[in-house]
Amino acid sequence: MLDTLLSSLNDWLTYAELTAPAAADYHYRGRCPRTGQDYRLPRTTLAKAVAQQLMTQLKAARLDHAAEGKMYGVLLVQTPTGIGVLKAFSGLWQGQGQVPGWVPPIPGRSQVALQEARTLDQLAAIKARLLTLQQMPERATYSELLQQQAEARQGLNQRHRDRKQTRDLQRQTLAQESLKAAQAALEQESRGDKAELRRFKQQWRDRLAPIETVIQSADAEIAALKQRRRDLSRQLQADMHAAYRLSNFAGESVAIQSLGNLPTGTGDCCAPKLLHTAAQYNLVPLAMAEFWWGTAQGDKQPGEFYGACADRCQPIMGFLLSGLSAQVLQSVDTPVGAHRGAPLREITVLYQDPWLIAVDKPAGLLSVPGRYRDRADSVFFRLRLTLPEGSFLQPVHRLDQDTSGVLLLALDADTHRQLSQQFAQRQVAKTYQAIVVGQVSASSGLIDLPLWGDPTQRPRQQVNWPQGRPSQTKFEVLHREGELTRIAFYPLTGRTHQIRVHAAHPQGLNAPIAGDRLYGQGEPGQRLHLHAQTVQFTHPQSQDAILLNSAVPF
Repeated sequence: MLDTLLSSLNDWLTYAELTAPAAADYHYRGRCPRTGQDYRLPRTTLAKAVAQQLMTQLKAARLDHAAEGKMYGVLLVQTPTGIGVLKAFSGLWQGQGQVPGWVPPIPGRSQVALQEARTLDQLAAIKARLLTLQQMPERATYSELLQQQAEARQGLNQRHRDRKQTRDLQRQTLAQESLKAAQAALEQESRGDKAELRRFKQQWRDRLAPIETVIQSADAEIAALKQRRRDLSRQLQADMHAAYRLSNFAGESVAIQSLGNLPTGTGDCCAPKLLHTAAQYNLVPLAMAEFWWGTAQGDKQPGEFYGACADRCQPIMGFLLSGLSAQVLQSVDTPVGAHRGAPLREITVLYQDPWLIAVDKPAGLLSVPGRYRDRADSVFFRLRLTLPEGSFLQPVHRLDQDTSGVLLLALDADTHRQLSQQFAQRQVAKTYQAIVVGQVSASSGLIDLPLWGDPTQRPRQQVNWPQGRPSQTKFEVLHREGELTRIAFYPLTGRTHQIRVHAAHPQGLNAPIAGDRLYGQGEPGQRLHLHAQTVQFTHPQSQDAILLNSAVPF
């Protein structure tokens, strides 16, 4: 079995690639739940080179942008005869769970295969029924009738207002004696209008009631079907996690169920399949790399490398890595590229006093640490290393990782509070410069598009009128050259990815920022051409107007 899964590293790379300097740009990491020991496994230039060769093979097999998007991975392992390579895909590949030459699924799936198939059939039937109920013609009919009712009611109300106005005018113009004689007739007419309104309401109630009954019945069925769908999914998840068994390098084998309340699909990703297989065959892992291939999905782009997914892989990574040999075990006290005593990329300080500090953040560096230790390297982390132990340091605002420019941080709590209030109350003036791809006809203007972050497609933001938060950006064209336009942006609000979405969206400029791989057509390695050029605010202590400026690097 192992002979069909394991290939030699020499089969993948040339001599020049094999002898090139190796470096790690990411680490899979976790803490052993049994011993509390921290482990990490690097993603090295060598592993990425093998992964690039796998991309070439997938493209040759025509499994490129037209194929179903999924994660693929390679694991470099030490064998008695040299370095070997294992490869894996997440989930199913062209409908198959086990494919020759690829590591097999986690053991246990076959035990629930029949139940899984039946459950998936039931879920598909529920989905089809929900679609039928949600698109039933009665809903459109009901909406049309409500519109007709509203229009008819508007006309009736107008006629009643006109008649009341006529009656009021009559009361004003008739002599006292004539008014007394006409009063009964006027009151009778008024009562007639009220009776007409009652008949109108009753007629529409009678007309709408049967359709409302049908729709209410459908809505009740929809609620029951959704609950049934949740129950089926939870049961399948519980049964699958009870059947799936993971192995680690300490010789332990446990059901996924014992590792916590994990979502459906845990264990089907590349990393668990690769590490489980290596542990089964007593192979020592050296490096691993995972990448997305096929149709883009959310923030996942074909050909891009990604780390362990937060929901399914990261929670079990500590168990999977447990028991690695001393040669693989490494300290995780500090993040990659930010070891104490090691030189850090210099961060230019634009302004500093006892209360605040402003820096020129380079593109590609986080403003603040990410969720996991491999994402700790950031402006905040690097500045923290330069301050005395226990010093106060808090960012007042943030810039996207790919955006460069002025970033402001407070050195005491009161300054942080006051500056945060200035940002929240829109008392801070900010200028960004960007190069967009496309012709922008207007020389200036205001983009007003509400933004909403779909939790299923994080970090991507989208224009959503019902759910989005108000987002406004002023812009001014500075220069045009061919298909590129240099623009100054003046954000009035501070939503996530606001300028990037406002530039790219068809209702905005319809011109994505150059290098934007999330909202445009940015190429790997190309920087995002967005720079926070100036920030102007009132100093919380001196009350002076402070203008900070960073030279535009493009």
